[in-house]
Formats: sequence, structure tokens, C-alpha cells
Amino acid sequence: MIEIKNISYTYMKKTPFEKTALSEISFGVNEGDFLAIAGHTGSGKSTLIQIIAGLIDTEIGAVEIDGESVKNKSARQKIGMVFQYPEYQLFEETVEKDIAFGPRNFGLSEDEIARRVDESMKLVDLDESLKNVSPFELSGGQKRRVAIAGILALKPKYLILDEPTAGLDPKAKKNLLAEIKKLHRAGVTIILVSHAMEDIAALASRVIVLAQGKILFEGTPRKLFGQAEILERAGLLPPPVTQLMLEIRRAGFPVSTEIITLDEAENEIKKFFKSSQC
Repeated sequence: MIEIKNISYTYMKKTPFEKTALSEISFGVNEGDFLAIAGHTGSGKSTLIQIIAGLIDTEIGAVEIDGESVKNKSARQKIGMVFQYPEYQLFEETVEKDIAFGPRNFGLSEDEIARRVDESMKLVDLDESLKNVSPFELSGGQKRRVAIAGILALKPKYLILDEPTAGLDPKAKKNLLAEIKKLHRAGVTIILVSHAMEDIAALASRVIVLAQGKILFEGTPRKLFGQAEILERAGLLPPPVTQLMLEIRRAGFPVSTEIITLDEAENEIKKFFKSSQC
């Protein structure tokens, strides 16, 4: 379990540019969770995940990973973090070498490294034939998956994904979301950072909304998307399908606005027309 206890953080303290990024943030992430952290630019979500991953030292409060401070190396090794546009971090000659870089730095045997490369490639649906291909010859979506595979090869217990679909075309985005869902089903605890509500609706079981460094909402995506005032205060929009149902309701049709998938919207509209014909 990850425990975030009363975290506060201020940038450029005691200067004219002082800015509070986080204020008294507390929540937990259980094993097997799929937690989304949402918020507009400047809400504090990037600072928060860097503190969780141990990349920024806390000023006030603490982060514990399975009861151990994240300041300890053994705790930090349980967390893998994939930054926004992780493909910019690719640098090796081949896909295989790039994925193997982390495990090799851990001093693992060549047999264990090879096994981890194979497992990680399968988890993100990268074909074995790509092993000896330069990562720079791949598509944007494939590069993203190579970068994620490199983190997975380190066997993290908890995986943090920062805007993983940013900049991808619709097909690559759909494929990557499917792979992330597969990782969660395989037992990886995931923290997804995103301002794309449709991604959160498709993947997360719980969502935390940040605004001006504070928690504005914590609950299920379905509950969040039914609260237009919360979304407006956070500078966020519900998924397009939810926006559609809100417009239909404003037009005078008594349909539910707690809709987060196209299938649900279709069933809700069919149910309305069926009841109106009775």
C-alpha cells in the first residue's frame, strides 16, 4: 500500500516567486487499485507524483510504500514512473538494449535480463521481431510502449503513468489504453495522471481531483462526472459521451447524466424511447 500523509510542498520558498504546489494532501493507494489523479495545468498533480516516486523530497508530511519511507532506496524500487512523452528518453541502438538497460544496471544475470525483456515486451504487445530494430524507427505508439516496457522490466509493484496518451493519434491511443488495462488485469497497481476524462472513464476505478494544490474530489469516475460544479471548479470537462447526455437532459429529456461509455448512452436512450412509447 502507498500512503500519502499530509503532504505540502512550496516551490521557490522565501523568494518573490514562492508558489504553493500542494497543501495538506492525504490519501492511500491499495494493492490492485487503478487510481486516476486529475487536474488542470498547475493543479499540483505532477509535483504530487514526483513526491510519491521519491524524486522530490517532502517538506511537510510523508510518503510510505508498504510501511517504509519512500526516502529509502528499497521502497523507491517498488515504484516505476513513466513520464509524459517517455519516448524522448529512448537512447539505445535497439529495442532489446533499451528495455534491458534498467535490469542490467541492477546487476542482474544475462539470463534474467533476457527473460525480463521478453516478459515486458509481451505485456505491452511488442512483437519479438522488433528486438533488434532501432527504437527510433518505430511509430509513436510503439516508442511509447518500448519506454513502458523498460520500466516494467524493473518489476515495479506500483506503476505511475503521467499523461500516457499525450500526443498519440487516436489508433495509437486506443491501443495503448488497451495495454494499460491489460497491465492492471495482470496485477500491477496503477496511478494514472491525466486531464483526459475519457481515459479516466475507460480505466480508473477511483479518481482524485486536484485544484490549486488541494484535493477537491475523491470517489468514482461515475460520481465525479455527475457533478458539473466540481468539474467546472477544477477546469475539467466530462467525457464527450457524458457531455452529450447532459445536453440531452437540458433539452428536457429525463435521461441519466451518470453515463461514461457509448454503450451505456445507447442503452439509456433506447430505454427512454421505449418508456415514452408505452
